[in-house]
Amino acid sequence: MIVKVYEDAKKLGIFVGFTEVHNVKVEKENNEIEKELQKIEEKYRSENPDSLKDNPVVRAYRDFYWKIGIDPTKTRPSGEALRRRVARNGKLPRINNVVDAGNIVSTETLVPIGLYDMDKIIGNPKIILSKGNEFFYGIGKKEPEKINPNIPIMVDDSGKVMHIYPHRDSTLTNIMLETKNVLIVSAGVPGVEKDLVIRAAKLTAELLVKYANGKWDGVVNIA
Repeated sequence: MIVKVYEDAKKLGIFVGFTEVHNVKVEKENNEIEKELQKIEEKYRSENPDSLKDNPVVRAYRDFYWKIGIDPTKTRPSGEALRRRVARNGKLPRINNVVDAGNIVSTETLVPIGLYDMDKIIGNPKIILSKGNEFFYGIGKKEPEKINPNIPIMVDDSGKVMHIYPHRDSTLTNIMLETKNVLIVSAGVPGVEKDLVIRAAKLTAELLVKYANGKWDGVVNIA
């Protein structure tokens, strides 16, 4: 599966790392990944959340949010939001071993990690700017919402909106207990090193191999 970034999105400085992990076993509870969650919570529990705004990676994602019309002091970039959550109440969410792996890596690297059920994706995903007639089925939302024009989104070949870049995923392609094959996408923006975005996808894949019995070819692509 190839992820493409179209020219109009590239002009915003969008780039991604992506890779596939196959034959995963999704589990609601997994004692081994629980240990990893506790380790990362311990690492960042005493961090002063106010210092995050001075982190260059956080700064880059916040700047990107402003550029696309999102106030990052109200809607936090996902890595920053996870770090703040740990600093505030000491705990990351527990969803399942696959999603938890992405949250561990995003907390560590501050890079947003998207995880998608490959068997629900038609063709190859592409990142484009919205036309304004698309609908998005957000995780945790009861009703679909219409997307404003010129918002970066990831869609499959059927036009299904998988993701609003770089912070919201859709229920149409999210990871469920029956998921077998996972597409990992790490989200890059101007000011974030490509090596960090590649590393974030790599670390996530390694955790899926270790804690979800996944099969991975060891390659992270960049687009």
